[in-house]
Amino acid sequence: ARALRRGETSPREVLEHALARAVRLGPRVGAFVTITGVLAREQAWAAERLLDARPGAAGDPVPGGDRGVDGPPPFLGVPVGVKDLYHVAGVPTRFGSAALPAVIPETDDGVVADLRAAGCVIVGKTSTPELGMPCYTEPDGGPPARTPWDLRRSAGGSSGGSAAAVAAGIVPVALGSDGGGSIRIPASACGLVGLKVTRGRISPGPLAVDGAGLAGLGVLTRDVRDTAAFLDVLAGYRPGDQFLLPGPRTTFLDACDRPPRRLRIGVLTTPVITEDASVHPACLAAVDVAARALVDLGHDVGTASVPFPSAEWASFQALWAGGFASVPLPAEVESRLVPLSRWLREEGRRYSAVDYARAVAGMQRVTRVVAAAWADFDVVVTPTLAQPPALVGSQRNDADPAADFAAQVAFTPWTSIWNLTGAPAISLPLHWAWVEDGAGTTGSDPRPQGTRQAGGGPPGPGAYLPIGVQLGGRLGDEATLLALSAQLEESLPWRDRRPPLW
Repeated sequence: ARALRRGETSPREVLEHALARAVRLGPRVGAFVTITGVLAREQAWAAERLLDARPGAAGDPVPGGDRGVDGPPPFLGVPVGVKDLYHVAGVPTRFGSAALPAVIPETDDGVVADLRAAGCVIVGKTSTPELGMPCYTEPDGGPPARTPWDLRRSAGGSSGGSAAAVAAGIVPVALGSDGGGSIRIPASACGLVGLKVTRGRISPGPLAVDGAGLAGLGVLTRDVRDTAAFLDVLAGYRPGDQFLLPGPRTTFLDACDRPPRRLRIGVLTTPVITEDASVHPACLAAVDVAARALVDLGHDVGTASVPFPSAEWASFQALWAGGFASVPLPAEVESRLVPLSRWLREEGRRYSAVDYARAVAGMQRVTRVVAAAWADFDVVVTPTLAQPPALVGSQRNDADPAADFAAQVAFTPWTSIWNLTGAPAISLPLHWAWVEDGAGTTGSDPRPQGTRQAGGGPPGPGAYLPIGVQLGGRLGDEATLLALSAQLEESLPWRDRRPPLW
């Protein structure tokens, strides 16, 4: 955005670069279901005319989201991707499903309208699994989304296409959503920043509703400041919203430049939502790296307890399945859905109205229990995932959808806590580890990738993979979470790391 405002490049040059990468790299990482070249070129041309007419001062900072200020919009000419669960006017929405007919909307979803208002250029619709359900992105009718760090491995889900597009350097930011970890999971798998915001921070309106309140919108980016700046663009209240949250003291972007006070931080590596999860040594090492950095930064670091018995997580499963069962679909489509979707909808229909009401009450009860258990902490740190990025195809189990779902739960034993409580959480790429094929990690190596290659690297077939660390904060306090994340990014920088596919 700054380069465009300074005239160092032009929106059309940036777009053609992005489109060329989308054509060359997009299919290899399964990033896009639709490239919107005509729309993007129209937007880039309009952005160029506006910049020529109203250039910003050289070196002007990117605004933090003041939509009414004079001058060009903050991200004028910046290319973005939009997850294919959300409407872009005139562009097909397929909801990640080969079974459903494409919808060609007449209007944008609210967050897409916000991206347009910020000056973004929409390069395409990014891949998602059917109805955005699983933690992998392997849709029927399209290629799986792969992490560019190892093309044999999944980019995660359900915002896997958005993560793949950003991690492969096609776009600097892409829209995603998070109902149980669907932004944080692919952020971990792809070495990105992924923030799940406080419930109600980003409105789903005016076209959609909150439902059970598990899911929230957001973006995937390569650094904390980009995430904060786009939160300034997307955050806000719309008429009819159920939630009204106070904003940051100034902007979320400004919060990144204000070191946080000395924080009380709890560390938890024991799986919470299931007792069947095995935690990979690399994921434990990532939390250890983060904890040592936090101590060095002057924060108080202690041990956080498991906040509730795993059986209490049943409220999430009931709300998750019930929500998918309530999606209105033509009867003739049901048999063409992928097995996991059919199973989940059948499970959702087993719950009665009383069961659903009890699940809502259970979610509220868990929220109170978590708040009491972690009252002494400002931030709680966990691994983002229990394992490194999974091999493509290793999690999807069409023959046994119940086992498929159980494997997903074991892969993500911390992320959905924050969807239940509604509090914010962020995944940061604080660690890289060499993971051998079919074996555990042989250790980590902090040297730049090129140096590692020149030195020969660890023995045995495998790959250097990003390992995310999750930081969860207090309800409504994204500002502190972003300030702490910016501190960690300065202490353990990752932005200059490049995957083999770049």
